[in-house]
Amino acid sequence: MTTDARLADCRARLAFDLLSHTWNAVVIWALRDGPRRPVELRRVIGGISSKVLTETLRRLRSNGLVDRQAHPGAPPRVEYRLTALGRTLLAPIDAVGAWAVEHGDEVMAAQEAECTATHSRSE
Repeated sequence: MTTDARLADCRARLAFDLLSHTWNAVVIWALRDGPRRPVELRRVIGGISSKVLTETLRRLRSNGLVDRQAHPGAPPRVEYRLTALGRTLLAPIDAVGAWAVEHGDEVMAAQEAECTATHSRSE
């Protein structure tokens, strides 16, 4: 990125948009060890509805990060796997996760302090 490029138009923003959606990074991380069926993803992830998982998988597919493979048979089954492009996000997701482990308590303490201060001001 050049110094004269507008930040709103830079490619870094594209990456931040991909990772800022709550479930994108979680689904990518859940697929790191290989293909999974939607029911497996929901079990591994926890706390994600079928609808939100479906929307997330569609969004990841449309960005070239996840591939969908339908297997014929009775009953038919579908599996999702990371593409080569999707696998390139594992290291950045891991780095953000490591940052969260190291600094998460500090962030939560700051949020709590702000909430307490806001509540005190409103009384």
